[in-house]
Formats: sequence, C-alpha cells, structure tokens
Amino acid sequence: MYLTYLDESGSPGDLNTPFFVLAGVSVFERRTHWLEQELDAIAEPFEQRAGTYLELHASPMFSGKDGWGQFSAPDRAQAAADVVRVLTDSRPRLNVFAAVIEQSQMLSAADILPYCYEVLASKFDDFLALKFQRENDPQRGLFVLDQKRANEEKDMQALHRTFKQVGHARGKLRNFAEVPMFADSKSTRLLQLADSIAYWIFRYYARLDSWAWPQIAPFMATLGNGRSGLHQVLDPATPARLAAIQPPKYPFPPAQPRPAACERAVVQPVCQPVARIARDAVIVA
Repeated sequence: MYLTYLDESGSPGDLNTPFFVLAGVSVFERRTHWLEQELDAIAEPFEQRAGTYLELHASPMFSGKDGWGQFSAPDRAQAAADVVRVLTDSRPRLNVFAAVIEQSQMLSAADILPYCYEVLASKFDDFLALKFQRENDPQRGLFVLDQKRANEEKDMQALHRTFKQVGHARGKLRNFAEVPMFADSKSTRLLQLADSIAYWIFRYYARLDSWAWPQIAPFMATLGNGRSGLHQVLDPATPARLAAIQPPKYPFPPAQPRPAACERAVVQPVCQPVARIARDAVIVA
C-alpha cells in the first residue's frame, strides 16, 4: 500500500494569500518507519536543547516561532533544508503530488479545496494504476491529511465516497483502500514532511522564493504521457513571473554529517510496567 500524506498552505478566500496549495508525499508502507526515524534525527538535537518536542513545520522553522525562536537563523535553515533533503536521500524514490491554485482564477473560494482534492485523488489513483500496468504491482492507496477542522474531515470523506461510487470529472477512483484518514501532525513526522513540501511550493508561487523548489520539483510523480503529480491553475501572467525568478539570496545549505546511530545515547525505561489485570483473573485467549 502507498500512503500519501497531504497538507495545505494558504487559506481559500483569504486575499492575503493569493495562492492555495494542497501537497504532500507518497510513501510505500514499509518505508514509513525509516522516514520517521530520519525526521526524528533532524529534530533530536534541537529538542535536546529546547527540552521539549518540536514539530518540523516549515513556517515556524523559517520565522522562528513555536519553539524555534531560540535557535539561530542558520541553524533553522539547516534543519529546514534537511527536512526537504529527505526526498533526495530516500530509496526507493518518494513521489510528490501538488495542486497549486491562484485563487483569482477560481469562480468560488468554496470550490478551491474540493477541486484540489479531486485532482490529487485522480492523480494518485492514476499513479497506482500505472504501477499495475507497468510493473504488475497491484497496490492500493490511502490519503492521510492533517487534522484541522472536524467539518472538513466529514466533507472530504463524503466527497471521496462520491468520487469512488458516482465518479468525478476525470472518472472514478478505483485504487484507494479507504476514505481519507486524518491525524494530528504531532503524531506523525510524515505529515510534518508534507507540511514542509506544501509550504516551500507555496513560497515558490506566492513569494517567488525558489529556495527549496529545485529540491522538490524533480520528485513530482510521473504519471505517463508527459503528465506529472503537479497540477496548476494560474493567471496567464504568472508563468512569465515564475520564469524570471532570481536565485535566492541565501543558498540552500549543503548536507551536514550526522552522528552514527550507535553514538546516540540509549534511553532506558524509567519505571516498571503498571499491572492492568487482577492477579487471579482467568484469561481466555
């Protein structure tokens, strides 16, 4: 099974964020544990200094908020770069999916999020179908999204059932295992990775900031016939603005060596397990 972790950047209908991005990364199920470990290793030295859990969300890391303000800008930039670099370091290849909407080009703000979900669900479904056609690999897929608003969860799950049972503008969904699942980003680093991908894509389009774009763009999913995992709805003048982007003022920092796993301290249990069942209870298994 392939799990695609998605997060959003920008707000539908907010004139202060002219773009909206729904984006994330597709991961084969047996890779999730190892990717979590890689992301934990990035956060660990900062958490040891801060004395608390830190989420690897790109915007707070960039601006120095939510516990990241105590670290220098170069240190934060290195951590942010290392998160994105997980894409380039991972084997097998990770695949990015992204829907980028210039909000002025949509007739209704209420349609933005459902439209993004529709195009990404269709692309991910095609990605899984292509794996079967080319590799005889009958995989199923699942979307995992950041848990933000309860009504959004219900709307997305209802929308997914409609796409699967009735259809959408591009056909029907045929390769999903279930309706989308929602999780708190604190519980999984992979949603934090999706957040970073969505944020830096948003920065590229909305702020003409190409700092992390060259690291992300090569990993857009390949869907055959020249199609990719990237979907864009843009003002006619926007492609020329993107083509004229200047190199970032501060270059993307190179990878830094990390301590080997054996050099890291082993944390021992601090208490004995608590008894949960009466000593004389009869257990029938």
